[in-house]
Amino acid sequence: MASFHVIAGASETLEHTKIRKIGVSDLFDALRRGVDDFMVKPSHIVFLCLIYPLVGVVLAAWTSGANALPLLFPLVSGFALIGPFAAIGLYEISRRREAGLDTSWRHAFEVRHSPALPAIAAVGIMLFAIFITWLLTAQMFYQYLFGPAPPESISGFINGIFATGRGWTLIILGHAIGFVFAVVVLCTTVVAFPLLLDRDVGAYEAIHTSVRAVLANPITMAFWGLIVAVALIIGSVPVFAGLAVVLPILGHATWHVYRKVVEPPARPAS
Repeated sequence: MASFHVIAGASETLEHTKIRKIGVSDLFDALRRGVDDFMVKPSHIVFLCLIYPLVGVVLAAWTSGANALPLLFPLVSGFALIGPFAAIGLYEISRRREAGLDTSWRHAFEVRHSPALPAIAAVGIMLFAIFITWLLTAQMFYQYLFGPAPPESISGFINGIFATGRGWTLIILGHAIGFVFAVVVLCTTVVAFPLLLDRDVGAYEAIHTSVRAVLANPITMAFWGLIVAVALIIGSVPVFAGLAVVLPILGHATWHVYRKVVEPPARPAS
């Protein structure tokens, strides 16, 4: 049984990954490969990802009451913050297909047997901490502008957001604050989970590799973040149903982005 390790990997010395420079064309190729992975067994993948639109509907219903209504947008937009962790089963399916292994949907849960599971959990906890911080920040900002009293009605809430100066301040500055959270998540996890599935390098090196990948490819990674954001918006429009297709494609494509950015480990000399 593998030893329990989180920060460092399985080896006694810290492994340093090598980063490649990639272009926008590589992102579109990764998306094409992601679509290809999705089309192999789309029914299985959609089944796995139906949880996301269902959760979205539940959140919308839960926040339909006036008390929780201001949290609707932060909760929905928070999908993007925890998405890298939520899609980990999809990375595993892409990894298995690349290796010529069986890609039945049940293999998405093989992650629980990964020797890097403690490190994966640690990075996942970091993402959930960022998500909770975003929710608290959004709530405090709303209360700063509108006060602690909940909206009297849904129509009153909508009118307060779109027909007042305070509402437009909330929209503009709220998006700016959310952008900062999204950048933090992109920089720290863009390839972290695929790397941990592929190589047990530890949480520190996984996050460090993601940061170096963004620094080495700032424009390309910014464009990738834009692609993800636009795709999630499009997938969320029809009552979140589109996420059942958008999320698996993005998840598979992320695996292929990882393959393009991170060089494979050097083979030991024979």
